[in-house]
Amino acid sequence: MRPLALGFLGGAVNSAIGTAHRAAAQMDGHWQVVAGCFSRRPEVNAATGREFGVAPERVHPDWRALLAAEAGRLDAIAVLTPTPDHAPMVAACLEAGLPVICEKVLAATMQEAVALRELRERRNGFLAVTYNYSGYPMVRELRRLVQRGALGRLLHFQVEMPQEGCIRTEPSGLKPRPQSWQLQDGAVPTISLDLAVHLHQLLHYVAGAAPVQVAAMQGSHGWFPGFIDDVQALLRCADGLYGHAWFSKSALGHRNGLRLRLYGTEAAAEWEQAAPEELRLSHADGRREILDRAAPVAIAAQPRYGRFRPGHPAGFIEAFANLYADIALALRHWQATGQFASEEVFGAELAIEGLALLEAIQRAAGSLTWQAVEEAPSHVLA
Repeated sequence: MRPLALGFLGGAVNSAIGTAHRAAAQMDGHWQVVAGCFSRRPEVNAATGREFGVAPERVHPDWRALLAAEAGRLDAIAVLTPTPDHAPMVAACLEAGLPVICEKVLAATMQEAVALRELRERRNGFLAVTYNYSGYPMVRELRRLVQRGALGRLLHFQVEMPQEGCIRTEPSGLKPRPQSWQLQDGAVPTISLDLAVHLHQLLHYVAGAAPVQVAAMQGSHGWFPGFIDDVQALLRCADGLYGHAWFSKSALGHRNGLRLRLYGTEAAAEWEQAAPEELRLSHADGRREILDRAAPVAIAAQPRYGRFRPGHPAGFIEAFANLYADIALALRHWQATGQFASEEVFGAELAIEGLALLEAIQRAAGSLTWQAVEEAPSHVLA
């Protein structure tokens, strides 16, 4: 089949997120970036078009011009702009009839996400949010083990994503210089929108966990006074499962310490992004084992994940490419039938649940009390 035609809103050549999305989308031939408004800066916009091999006439000066010119010519548009811009841009894309792939997080508040869900329903649109960490084959293998009961009944968990970007200096001694929007906390702190959203999705994806109550503490320890850069939370789920979540940007020594640990009655499992090809299991009878793609595994050994033989580690971009392949399959099914169902592709519903949790964490940290996670409003179609 021909590659799906993809447009970019944001994602210029000088941005890490644009480089990641472009490489992941095109890795397996499912997508081709053919149009975009990559940057507000004309010189960067033009340079990105040249670097990406986009025809000059399809490099547009602003995002509204992109939508006006490309609606009906693109299979999907990827929204890769700063988080505060997501809601209005995603809404405009859906109104234009364009399927949307939105970089997490979908919106800055649950209310915005609910509005986008309703708009998608009214327009019968397609909306996918990228949570790339669940694209790792061993994460998908862990989900299968949980679903098969290999860990027994889940008892408790730990999820964490510590980083050091707000407190570490460059080798030259220079302090970090984030973009201004990244240092502006709103109703939900930027760190939660940036990091905690991944922890929520992984808990949902792997363990089927849905927190209903939270207690939390947060602090500001790095180079930016008043900016929240460390959050620790206790999470209670409806089925008695509970655990701890930690996400930070003031944890020296952690470049990106994403880790998931699940403890059950029959076994415990641990996966960390620093060693993404390995899944460590500890069994109730004392056995310990390490699984990788060469082990007798059902998911991670599938040909789609074997771009090269085990022992040649796949990483972040490959995991992202796995997700883009899933989105391509879901979109083609939606194009053919007007609907899709996928265990790998998530849209507004999970985004709403995640934002409800993040808002509860913020309330809990502010009050130092347990807070309930609000249920998402039901669908109300106009």
